[in-house]
Amino acid sequence: MKKIKVGIYDNNCGHQVTRVFDSVPNINAIPYACCNCPNAEKYDGIKIYNTLEEMIGDDNVELISLCSPNRRLQAKEAVMCMQAGKHVYAEKPCAMTERELDEIINASVKYGVQFHEMAGSAFEQPFLALRNLVLGGKLGEIVQVYTQKSYPLNLDKRPHNEDIDGGLLMQVGVHNLRFIEHITGLKITDIYAVDTQLGNTVENSALHTAVSYMMKLENGGVASAVANYLNFPKAIGRHGNECVRVFGTNGYAEITDAGRKSRVIINNEVIGPLDTSEKGKDYFEYFIDSLLGIDKMPLTLEDELHPTRMIIRASQNIL
Repeated sequence: MKKIKVGIYDNNCGHQVTRVFDSVPNINAIPYACCNCPNAEKYDGIKIYNTLEEMIGDDNVELISLCSPNRRLQAKEAVMCMQAGKHVYAEKPCAMTERELDEIINASVKYGVQFHEMAGSAFEQPFLALRNLVLGGKLGEIVQVYTQKSYPLNLDKRPHNEDIDGGLLMQVGVHNLRFIEHITGLKITDIYAVDTQLGNTVENSALHTAVSYMMKLENGGVASAVANYLNFPKAIGRHGNECVRVFGTNGYAEITDAGRKSRVIINNEVIGPLDTSEKGKDYFEYFIDSLLGIDKMPLTLEDELHPTRMIIRASQNIL
C-alpha cells in the first residue's frame, strides 16, 4: 500500500500527527519532512527544512500537517500549501475569521486538493459510543445538550497572546461545539459567549481562564457549554476533564468524570454504561485512508467545519 508523505509544520512536537504515527503502526503515511518541529530527529531520515516555504517546495511532500506557531497566520499558510498542490491537515482553529474559513474551503476546490481540520473530538471513545447511540435515535428528539472541556491553567506555559493558539474561547471551545454537533447531528444556529480572565495573575496578559456558551440548535433545541483552564490533573487523573450530557424525549445519556464514567437511561430505565467496545479511529487516519480511496471521511467538509464557523461567531458575540 502506498504511503502518503507528510510534511510537519508544528512548534508542538507535531502532536496532531506524530501521536498517530507512534500509536498506529500500519498507518498509510510516513513523516517525510518537518519544519519548526522539536524532536523530529526521532524519525530516522526525516528531512528538516528551515521554512514552511522550503518544505512546500519539496515535490515529494504530499500533505502538510499545520500547527502554525502563530495561529492567526494559519489560514493564510493553509491556502499557500494548497496553492502548491499539497493536501492540508490543520490544527484547530484552522481559521479565525469566517472570511478566512471560506478562503480555505474555496482553495481546496480551486486547487483540487483535500483540506481537513483536526476535528476528531466525537470519534474517540467514549464520545463515539454516545454519537452512535444518539444518531441511532435511542434518545428520541434531542432537546438539550451540555458539554464541558477543561485543561490545566499553566500560566507559565500558556501563550498570553491568544493569536498564538487561538485562545480559550476558540481553540478549546471548538471541542465543545464538536461534541454538540458531531454527536447529535444537529447544527448550531445561534451562539453567544461570556468569558473572564479571573485567576490570571500575569500582568498585561490577554489569556482568558473561563468561558460559557449559550446556543440554539437547528431543530429548536438548546445547548450550553463551559470551557476553562481550571482542571487539576493530579486530582482528576487526566490532562483534560470532559463531560457531555444529552437530553432527549425518550431518554438521557451522559459522559462524566473526565470520560471515565457514562450512563444511559431510556424509557425511564437505567440501561447501563455506554458500549465502548467499538475501536475509535483517529481523524488523521480517516484523512489518510480517504486520500488512498480505502475509506471515506465520516463527515462532509461543511459538517466538519461548521463548529469552527460557529466558534468564530461566538468570538464576535461576547456578552
